[in-house]
Amino acid sequence: MLDRRSFVSSGAAAFALGLLGRPASAQNAKALQLSQPRPFSWDGLVADAQALAGRPYAQENRLPKDVLERIDYDAHGKIRFDTDYALFKDGPGAFPVTFFHLGRFFQVPVHMHVLENAGGDVFSREIVYDSAYFNMPADSPARQLPDGAGFAGFRFQESRLGDQTKLDWRKNDWVAFLGASYFRAIGELYQYGLSARGIALDVALPDRPEEFPNFTRFWFEPPKDDATVVVYALLEGPSVTGAFRFVMQRKAAVIMDIEQRLFLRRDVGRLGLVPLTSMYWYSETLGARGIDWRPEVHDSDGLALWTGGGERIWRPLNNPAVTRASQFNDRAPKGFGLLQRDRAFDHYQDGVMYDKRPSLWVEPLGDWGDGSVQLIEIPTDDEIHDNIVAFWVPAAPATKGSSYSLRYRLYWQADEPFPGPLARCVATRIGRGGQPGQPRPQGVRKFMVEFVGGTLKDIAFGVKPEAVLTASSGSFSYVFTEAVPNGVPGHWRAQFDFTPAAGNNEPVDMRLYLRNGGVTLTETWLYQLQPG
Repeated sequence: MLDRRSFVSSGAAAFALGLLGRPASAQNAKALQLSQPRPFSWDGLVADAQALAGRPYAQENRLPKDVLERIDYDAHGKIRFDTDYALFKDGPGAFPVTFFHLGRFFQVPVHMHVLENAGGDVFSREIVYDSAYFNMPADSPARQLPDGAGFAGFRFQESRLGDQTKLDWRKNDWVAFLGASYFRAIGELYQYGLSARGIALDVALPDRPEEFPNFTRFWFEPPKDDATVVVYALLEGPSVTGAFRFVMQRKAAVIMDIEQRLFLRRDVGRLGLVPLTSMYWYSETLGARGIDWRPEVHDSDGLALWTGGGERIWRPLNNPAVTRASQFNDRAPKGFGLLQRDRAFDHYQDGVMYDKRPSLWVEPLGDWGDGSVQLIEIPTDDEIHDNIVAFWVPAAPATKGSSYSLRYRLYWQADEPFPGPLARCVATRIGRGGQPGQPRPQGVRKFMVEFVGGTLKDIAFGVKPEAVLTASSGSFSYVFTEAVPNGVPGHWRAQFDFTPAAGNNEPVDMRLYLRNGGVTLTETWLYQLQPG
């Protein structure tokens, strides 16, 4: 497995093309090789995906596996794309396209196509792989791959029209698609972090393995302006096929409008739509406990929900001892996301900039109907593993022959795009229950849950908000609220002890919010306390 820190940098590649529809050699001495044109349309792509779903899955296996295996982590890292080949290097649009090379960790060939208009019709031409597009050692095993082998993925570079002394497009990118159906983008803090996926199938089910379908083909539309790019994709896997359309904007943040049509080849036990994938090792909740020198290590620290009924929910993430699945039933949700709320560098002390990792918010476009946001938390003992997955699961069973049409918007930015008027949860801290200087009761846990901002800033002097607490089992004691003594307006915390029910060995689901005079002041804090 590739180190997740190196996802975007290791073995990265890029290449270029002159003006569309003309020989690249007429515009650039280094010319991409293009296939003969074929008609293309969105409706045609959807029809192709639907037709594929009616046939048995057949993965492309024509590449020499022994060669791919020898392009290991080290060999892949020595392969550099020659940016003089970059697609759209001279326009149209502002963002050149570069490509990743195949190797041991990315063995499924992905075929890239560029679209062009001719007489009002749209045609696609495949970009034919050639090792000459890449700078690599003379003895690199990659030189043994045949022409037309395909690529591993692609990325859009930063604007070629900007100040290259501050942000050189050849060295900086803002979105990357690499591996299965994974893709990433940076936020306004210029840092990669968590990923999105085209689909997640059968995650964390006891009776079947997870399936990872692949984006096998991409089509790049010639940009019509200097802020937007449009990409089409074909998804293929043993259980599903799909057509995707990505309209991506690079502004202060990255915003993606995505339309997808999915067709099931066979029954799916857990159909995860719009999946978000992140890493959570530990945070201030339990601390490092001597396992690492850094105070916190995570790409995201919580799942935020804005329900169809209007409730705002914050669920801090866990690193459980065993895999856990949580389900939040809803109808027509307004949005959800995996967020990185803690932006203080001193809380991480790491040069990989966890404090700048983007938050990712999903805004449904249209009515998604009945279903649930599901959160999967997988144990991890290191930061290199993505162990958090969140997605939407429709209420109806996902059976062979079913189809799905979905539209949504992804916001890759520092914060959620639609903050409400309520105070937000900013920290969850857990320690031993009881009182200092007295014998500590066995099994009792003390919680400190912090909220800040919103209507808490308007609390009158001398008024204390009420903590409203419930749990699926167990009992509470020593419950009170207080202003955090740091001088920050509207910064309050609720403190309480929790005693588990005797003999209970199951996770306990807790719920908390602050109110005053019947008026809700904060979003709802949900927490799952693990047994032991």
